[in-house]
Amino acid sequence: MKTLSRTQRKGLPSVRGWLYIAAFLVFCTVIVGGATRLTGSGLSITEWNPLMGAIPPLTAADWQTLFEKYKLIPEYSRVNAGMTLEEFKFIFWWEWSHRLLGRFIFGVALFVPFVIFAALGWISRAMWPRMIGIFILGGLQGALGWYMVASGLADRVDVSQYLLSAHLTLATLIFAAILWVAFGLDARRHRPATSRQRWALYIAALVVLQVAAGGFVAGLDAGMGYNTWPLMDGSLVPGGLFVMSPAWRNLFENALTVQFNHRLIAYLIVVVTLAYAYLQRSREALIILLAVALQVAIGIYTLLAQVPLGWGLVHQGGALIVLVAALWNLHTVLRQSPVPDRQ
Repeated sequence: MKTLSRTQRKGLPSVRGWLYIAAFLVFCTVIVGGATRLTGSGLSITEWNPLMGAIPPLTAADWQTLFEKYKLIPEYSRVNAGMTLEEFKFIFWWEWSHRLLGRFIFGVALFVPFVIFAALGWISRAMWPRMIGIFILGGLQGALGWYMVASGLADRVDVSQYLLSAHLTLATLIFAAILWVAFGLDARRHRPATSRQRWALYIAALVVLQVAAGGFVAGLDAGMGYNTWPLMDGSLVPGGLFVMSPAWRNLFENALTVQFNHRLIAYLIVVVTLAYAYLQRSREALIILLAVALQVAIGIYTLLAQVPLGWGLVHQGGALIVLVAALWNLHTVLRQSPVPDRQ
C-alpha cells in the first residue's frame, strides 16, 4: 500500500471517483470525435478560438458568417457545393460539441476539482507530477487537434491521416493515463519483472498500436472499401499491398494496405490474448479475451455493413473498453511480488 496521510485516505473515494468521471468524459469525447469524422464534420469550424470558440452562433448573422467562412475551403467547393445552411448546422454542431467537450474536460472537469482537492490536502505528493503530465498532454492535444484541422483547410478536402491517427492515439493515451492514476491511488506497483507482467504490458501496448492503426483506417476512409471477410479483395493476402513507392508509404497512405494491417494486428491480438488467458487462467486475462472477441465481432460486422455511423462508434468505443481491461490486468499483475522467472 502507498503511504497516505489520514486526510488523503479520507479523500480517496472522491479523488478516485473524480478521475473515473474524467476518464468517462474522455471516452465520450473520443466517441463524439468518431462521429465528427464519420459525418464529415471536422472542417466545419475553420478557426481556432480556444476561449470565445466555446460560444456557439447566437444569431442568424453569426450562422451566415461561419457558413461563408466554410465556403472558402476546398471541402465545400469539391465535396459539399450547394450545401444549405441547415446542412451546415448539422456538421457544425458535431465539431463544436467535440471541441466543447475537450475544453470542458481540461478547463473544468479536471482542473477545478484538482484545485479543490489539492486545497483540501487530498492530492498526494506522488500524484502531483502525474496530474501535471496529464494537463500537459491535454494542452498538446488541443494544439494537435487544431493542427490537424488546419491540414485540411488549404489544399485538401479532409485532414491528414497522420495527424488524425496522432490525435486519436493521444486521446487514447490521456484516457489510459487518467485510469492508470486512478487505479494506483492506494497501490504499490513495480516495473515488469516476470514474463506474465511483461506480456500484460505488451497486450496493453498492442491495443494502443491497434487504435493508432484504426486512426489511419479512419483517416483514409479505408473501412468503406474491401467490405468482405475473411477474404479481402478476393484473397487472404490481396494484391496491391505495395504499389506505392517508396514502400513505407503503403503502410500509411495505401487504403488497401492500411486496412489489411488493421486486420493483421487484430489477429495478432486475438492470438496473444488467447495464449495469455490459457497460460494465466486468471479472471483478468479471461475478461481481456472476451472483450477482444466481442470487439473483433463488432469490427467484422461494421466492415461488412460498410461502416454505418452507429456501429462505427460502437467499434471505436469497444477499442477503449479493451484497453480498460488490458490496463486493469496490467495494474493487477504489477501489484504482485516481482519474483523473477525461473531460468
